[in-house]
Amino acid sequence: MTFADREDAGGRLADLLEFLRGQPVVVLGLPRGGVPVAAKVASKLGAPMDVIIVRKTGVPFQPELAMGAVGEDGIAVTSPDVVAMAGVTDQELAAVQAREGREVAARAARYRAGRPRLDLAGKVAVVVDDGIATGATARAACQIARAHGAARVVLAVPVAPAGWQERVGVSADEFASVLEPSNFFAVGQFYDDFSQTTDEQVIACLRAAGAPSDPPGADPADDPPPDDPPGIGAAQPASREVGPIAGTTLLAGNLTEPSGLAGTVIFAHGSGSSRHSPRNRYVAAVLAEAGLGTLLFDLLTPAEEADRANVFDIGLLAGRLSQVTAWLRTQQHREPIGYFGASTGAAAALWAAAEPGADIAAVVSRGGRPDLAAERLAAVTAPTLLIVGGHDAAVLDLNRSAFAELRCDKQLAVVPGATHLFDEPGTLEAAAALARDWFLGNLGRAAGSG
Repeated sequence: MTFADREDAGGRLADLLEFLRGQPVVVLGLPRGGVPVAAKVASKLGAPMDVIIVRKTGVPFQPELAMGAVGEDGIAVTSPDVVAMAGVTDQELAAVQAREGREVAARAARYRAGRPRLDLAGKVAVVVDDGIATGATARAACQIARAHGAARVVLAVPVAPAGWQERVGVSADEFASVLEPSNFFAVGQFYDDFSQTTDEQVIACLRAAGAPSDPPGADPADDPPPDDPPGIGAAQPASREVGPIAGTTLLAGNLTEPSGLAGTVIFAHGSGSSRHSPRNRYVAAVLAEAGLGTLLFDLLTPAEEADRANVFDIGLLAGRLSQVTAWLRTQQHREPIGYFGASTGAAAALWAAAEPGADIAAVVSRGGRPDLAAERLAAVTAPTLLIVGGHDAAVLDLNRSAFAELRCDKQLAVVPGATHLFDEPGTLEAAAALARDWFLGNLGRAAGSG
């Protein structure tokens, strides 16, 4: 017996899970291949769907051999027998887990940007993959679901080898599988069509399922809401339309030139946003009032934004930022230059500032994801200010970890009472004032030394 494709497998698996209908179920698909299966299960059960992100950790010299997995929120599982058999040291294991953990964070940003994680507290979490081989990834996924408060965890797959429940152990409360063949060699052996699932297909499944509610790929840190957030009533600075050139790509931007120009700050917006971000425009107005020039520009063309992978490609965005910086210097004759980044834009700003010869006078991150700049953080020499909301717990933890990696003049500023969007009265004003003072101090010092 084989499945035609993942959708067919999901339909057959859903039939086994009919006993869950009417219960408080949340279906969790493992990206990428498990998501189309989960989408079909969720549809037939009439249940909400989300993703649960994990990465296998492979033996350093034989990466296709899994020795465990890592997931969101720092959860990691290992197979002690594989680790011992391969002679993997504690240091090697930690290095692999750290590397894969960064990929988990990147995928979480790609799939979850702008969308809250579905609440699992007190729910029945149905973890779905397209099949099980070693079980390491499934174990990690089940542990993540339980850590998020699931009252019961059901692990469901279309196919798994005989005795697979013992491999997973106590990570799940219940198990379901359509096939448990004795001649199991690989998951793909039991599919007529086992072509690779793409990120775009994952996002499309989430959109079709309506889970979560915000548009896939949108970033709430910068995406303009229907009404201006508190504090954005300030007059915007006079600006002129410009066409920054990044390599051979013409982009759209707005450049301000206040009198007594003390330097220019380039804004790197978050995913799902643009140069029209009302929050960044408010900060730009505060900087302009203080005598600082600003450049707000679209990091990508509309055609490039259509490929959602580009929106979360930090290396691409950082390269684009570096090219526009060179344009600003050579065509607009601006010095010194600072970077202001929000959300994923903060990672791009730090990445670009770390490039040899970047000569950036200062960097400010608002509600940013500096952790996505990964190993580049230690190479940043520009004075860096990380601004985070006091009630933005997850992002605050990520900023604290990234702050420890920075080797430059640095400061972590926590705005009391602020959440991720800085929507609370006075919080955006506080963040803008912190940014203004940081840029004035450091760009002024750079101008004086030049």
